[in-house]
Amino acid sequence: MHLTRLALTDFRSYAAAEVVLQPGVSTFTGANGEGKTNLVEAAGYVATFGSHRVGTDAPLVRRGADRAILRAGITSTARDSLVEIEVNPGKANRVRLNRVPVPRPRDVLGTLTCVLFAPEDLSVVKGDPDQRRRYLDDLLVATRPRYAGIRAEYERVVRQRTALLKSARARGVTAPGGLEVWDEQLVAKGAELTAGRLGLTAAIRPLVAGAYGRVSGEELSAGISYRQAFGVKGEPDADRVKLAESMRAALESSRRAELDRGVCLVGPHRDDLELRIGDLPARGYASHGESWSLALALRLAAYELLRLDGEDPVLMLDDVFAELDSGRRERLAELVGTAEQVLVTAAVPVDVPPRLAGARFTVSGGVIEHA
Repeated sequence: MHLTRLALTDFRSYAAAEVVLQPGVSTFTGANGEGKTNLVEAAGYVATFGSHRVGTDAPLVRRGADRAILRAGITSTARDSLVEIEVNPGKANRVRLNRVPVPRPRDVLGTLTCVLFAPEDLSVVKGDPDQRRRYLDDLLVATRPRYAGIRAEYERVVRQRTALLKSARARGVTAPGGLEVWDEQLVAKGAELTAGRLGLTAAIRPLVAGAYGRVSGEELSAGISYRQAFGVKGEPDADRVKLAESMRAALESSRRAELDRGVCLVGPHRDDLELRIGDLPARGYASHGESWSLALALRLAAYELLRLDGEDPVLMLDDVFAELDSGRRERLAELVGTAEQVLVTAAVPVDVPPRLAGARFTVSGGVIEHA
């Protein structure tokens, strides 16, 4: 799979821009703030309907414009596709596939798959659990797009249930009406989402360990485990019935605490993906180099998992090489160089290892030109 064309209108810093792409490596260089990251962010948005940099769509629209438009040509072994997205902050986005309107945008998920390496990846290792949950959920949706609906429905249930708990706390109500209904929805969707995460964790565990060794060049191994915020110690069984039973029991035992605090204390929105280097947790113990190696290993594992479907996802490396020492830089270049398509951004050409030769572009003042 590869992108053949990416056209932007009023997206971030671009009033209008278009780039024609080929398989292989394409490198975009330019000073910081000129729009290199905006390009890979746009490609990532086409693949996921989300940004790796911000949680809302408003910052994606160029200042003074009402909307942004992204158009992406995609070639895969199955078909050629054109995805068009109209980003409308505060309103529903509009999506067309091959010029035909799509009523549910998530039905387009899977048309383009990509794996993005970015400096923000370090927060997956060093940051709060929500960063690791997002890593799992984004990859889960990329491998099985139906989870986009499950994820969205679960998040809706958590919002509604939390609002009811807060209202009950403010009114001093100890048995708010309707809570049992939201409990059952939380259990149903939460068990399904957790089962998917557990299956995914098992699938990528050996891939993360192998990728870490290749990137770091070290003997220490990397490990991952899924940890629930409630229930038994250790990684739980992925059986949905058992997960639902344990979640239901946890809700009963947490009822008083939830009402006292006005928050939803049970469910996959509070779980974590535990990352380890050797026998120690990566968060708080890993060195800067080890943290970077683990962050890269998580993305490489995602790439390896996605390509099992027979298509190479598009690889995007956003200003990553400048963050790495020479050894990790060369090892990463060797690992990604054989991908069908690699998009690289860098402030200066010398940051990009020579083995990643290919098309070269410069980005300056909202203009993309062949170098």
